Amino acid sequence: MFNFFSLKAVLLIQNLIFLIIIPALPAADAFNMFDLKEGRTVYGEMKTVKAERKQTLLDIAKDYNLGYNQIAAANPGIDPWVPFEGASVIVPTVFVLPKIRPPFGIVVNLAEMRLYHFMFAKEGKSRFWTCPVGVGKEGYSTKLSVYTVLSKAKDPIWVVPPSVLKEDPELPQRVLPGPENPLGKYILRFSRLSYGIHGTNRPWGVGRRVSHGCIRLYSEDIASLFPLVPVGTLVHIIYEPIKVGWAEGKCWLQVYQDYENNIDDPLSVVLSGISACEQVIGPLEIDFKKIQRAIKEQSGIPVPVAQADKE
Repeated sequence: MFNFFSLKAVLLIQNLIFLIIIPALPAADAFNMFDLKEGRTVYGEMKTVKAERKQTLLDIAKDYNLGYNQIAAANPGIDPWVPFEGASVIVPTVFVLPKIRPPFGIVVNLAEMRLYHFMFAKEGKSRFWTCPVGVGKEGYSTKLSVYTVLSKAKDPIWVVPPSVLKEDPELPQRVLPGPENPLGKYILRFSRLSYGIHGTNRPWGVGRRVSHGCIRLYSEDIASLFPLVPVGTLVHIIYEPIKVGWAEGKCWLQVYQDYENNIDDPLSVVLSGISACEQVIGPLEIDFKKIQRAIKEQSGIPVPVAQADKE
């Protein structure tokens, strides 16, 4: 199966987030890769770039390894398909880690449309890799669960599922490897439900709900992930539209659209996260106005909403 901010507010957030920069480690692959640090669950940096002539927000997103959802939510005043030349585009390459962080394995946050691959080391550096993904569309939402990577394949053949053939009877029953194959060049097949993590021949579907349940990656990202993941690796599929993390004595809130409408009381979820922050940082001064704004705007940009009590 394959499948608003005002400018002033944005500039303020950008300046604050630069305080938590941890540069990504230099790497030959396409992933964003970071060393895990004690006392920190927020990584990366905000950037601002100028849109070039005939460049869409999707082009910029792919250049910075973001999905459509992230670049569009961070730039609500800009047409994603026809941004005006020279437009200042916010590039939100800051990542608050999900609650689930296995010693070794993959976490896919459907609400964020992002994959995290963790590798905690007993000796040496513990690291994580992250990249954007496309997920199951309405009616085919990827089921929340823990899966196992059952098998791996390069240049997979796509055997078109009956459900897809029903939607498009003109499709062939099998698609051989090549540019027309929607699985791309690599696939990590799951143990259940015919799901998998694979590439795509439609990169603009990354950061969108477009698949029949599988997880789609940019071609460069699946090529980087494929050799890192052995058969038997656990894959946690979660849904976490509200994430709270900590760094530099501050508590950070990152809110994405709750497209499944699973959260009845967002404020209680945030306060629970802040309570977890306090276990690490100590007593905090909370800015409820920032919390309310972040919940309303759902920009995906991490905002500092609490800091260590000065008393």
